[in-house]
Amino acid sequence: MKENVDSQDEVLAFLAEPVTHDGAKVRRIDTHAASVFLAGDRAFKIKRAVRLPFLDYSTLAKRKQACEAELAVNAPYAPEIYRRVVPITREAGGGLAIAGKGRPVEWAVEMRRFDEMRTLDHLAGEIDEVLADALGRAVAAAHARAQPVEAAAWIAAVGSYIDEHALAFQQHPEIFAHAEVDALARASRVAYERIVPLLAERGRRGLIRRIHGDLHLGNIALIDGKPVLFDAIEFSDLIASGDVLYDLAFLLMDLLERGLSQPANIVFNRYLALTHRAQDLDGLAALPFFLSLRAAIRARVTLARMERAPAAQHNAIAKSALAYFTFAGRAIAPPKAKFIAIGGLSGTGKTQLAYALASDIGAMPGAVIVRSDVERKALFGVGETERLPVDAYAPAVSERVYSVLTDKVRRILTAGHSAIADAVFARQEERKAMADAAKSADVRLQGLFLTANLRTRLGRVGTRTGDASDAGQEVAQTQESYDLGRLDWRQIDASGSVEETAARARAALD
Repeated sequence: MKENVDSQDEVLAFLAEPVTHDGAKVRRIDTHAASVFLAGDRAFKIKRAVRLPFLDYSTLAKRKQACEAELAVNAPYAPEIYRRVVPITREAGGGLAIAGKGRPVEWAVEMRRFDEMRTLDHLAGEIDEVLADALGRAVAAAHARAQPVEAAAWIAAVGSYIDEHALAFQQHPEIFAHAEVDALARASRVAYERIVPLLAERGRRGLIRRIHGDLHLGNIALIDGKPVLFDAIEFSDLIASGDVLYDLAFLLMDLLERGLSQPANIVFNRYLALTHRAQDLDGLAALPFFLSLRAAIRARVTLARMERAPAAQHNAIAKSALAYFTFAGRAIAPPKAKFIAIGGLSGTGKTQLAYALASDIGAMPGAVIVRSDVERKALFGVGETERLPVDAYAPAVSERVYSVLTDKVRRILTAGHSAIADAVFARQEERKAMADAAKSADVRLQGLFLTANLRTRLGRVGTRTGDASDAGQEVAQTQESYDLGRLDWRQIDASGSVEETAARARAALD
């Protein structure tokens, strides 16, 4: 029997009836490829009997397979949401049932229902520093579980997307200027050709994996106060494959396009701090292309909505598609990298200043922050907030920490991205190493050295909690005797609030 959309009408009507769900009110949500029925504490997702260029749900067997694939792909991301695959059955009396004893006529993914208004696209205004940090952790954890895939097919596919997008945009001259479409396509091709060897190397290192594939804010739910990723792509192995930074780029793009630059930078920095892969720093050379491509894809997806939407909505859809297209053009042409080194004795507020500045520095989503305190903890294989013994601060260990710091800065800048280094930088040779790293990447170092009186510093380190720094009041007191040598970095008064220090720092940088 040939399957088609009409053959599903009875099943869809059955699932829409409250009586099917013990009288619970039902809410139905339709997309181009699925229908979801929310009732009580359960949700049922039916694959629509459609065949599209990128998926085929045209037969019952294929829809069952797709449901099973969705469960297998998504359960590791969100075990608290995804329950099982259930049949919709034709019972002896002719009626339908969920998981009955009769013949299956349809298949559904059964899920635990969560508040659909608690996805992060609805909560974008509530994404603060804590939630942004948790988002970075959630993505890093998901990528740690993701399995490597064969890279060549995906690398070729992302190159083919450039011309596909250009063709789609050219068909809407009333929205996209022809010259701007051509400019984006040319810039994208140049960027793609430049990074193909990098992508091939990342594939060899296992950094092209089976990823989420659709990691925007609408596919992240806040459940019990924690961000939970769901609705990962299951219908195409190719589309669900990609560089881990390409996956991260979708989330970053969605945050940035909504004007959430600081949360995007926090997500970005938390992710990099957790992966601790030098290869991800080298991979930053591909990030402008990834961000641009994600935005271009979003522009195309938005355009596709116009075919199904009433005419009254066309202007809003066109405006949204153009916004994504404009973002793609900005992302593919990043500004020259910048490098800021922030030094100062313990308690001067170096890290707070770094985060206050980072989102506005260089290419999207802002500067990578490298901290000596974090690198020291990583060197000993402990968590950021776990205290180290005194011998972990011996001069020989500190030399190794600064060597790692210098190498990371050099990698970031060489990749064309901006960096902020956060360390005491009490020794002249440590400051010179930063200058040398900048020079090797043809980037100018802008050094800031924060100052505050001892009383202020003691007060700050005495109340500090949940931070990577182990420096307490005894360390702060000892640092008063440091010989800083010739200090040619700009000295910034950091005795006031973070906002005041940031204003002084920006003025000095300008």
